[in-house]
Amino acid sequence: MIVRPLFFAVCLLLTSACDQLGIETPLQMEQKRAAEGKALGGSCRQAGRALEDCYQINPRFPKAAIFEGWKDMDAYMRDNKLDNIAPEFPMKPPESKKKADEAEDEPEAKPAKPPPAAH
Repeated sequence: MIVRPLFFAVCLLLTSACDQLGIETPLQMEQKRAAEGKALGGSCRQAGRALEDCYQINPRFPKAAIFEGWKDMDAYMRDNKLDNIAPEFPMKPPESKKKADEAEDEPEAKPAKPPPAAH
């Protein structure tokens, strides 16, 4: 019965290096989203966007992280007397998927046919 302990040892060794395989834990994923939100907030501030606009443009990132990045960039820009960098094209908030699906499903409005003339 040496097979069971050997099998258990092999399984233990294989699963001990999960972080080496690139498998992210929920904590790592949340930290990554927070860092991305902070970067987005800073870029919104540098572009001169209002904080509320930044929230609408990036709804899947935590608002607290966006605000922290926006606030840090605001302090940095004030300390160094930097101007806003205007975006080259206006950013529109992304349409919700439901609205886009409804627009595709609705047929185009056709003009009504005149009623047949009575004789």
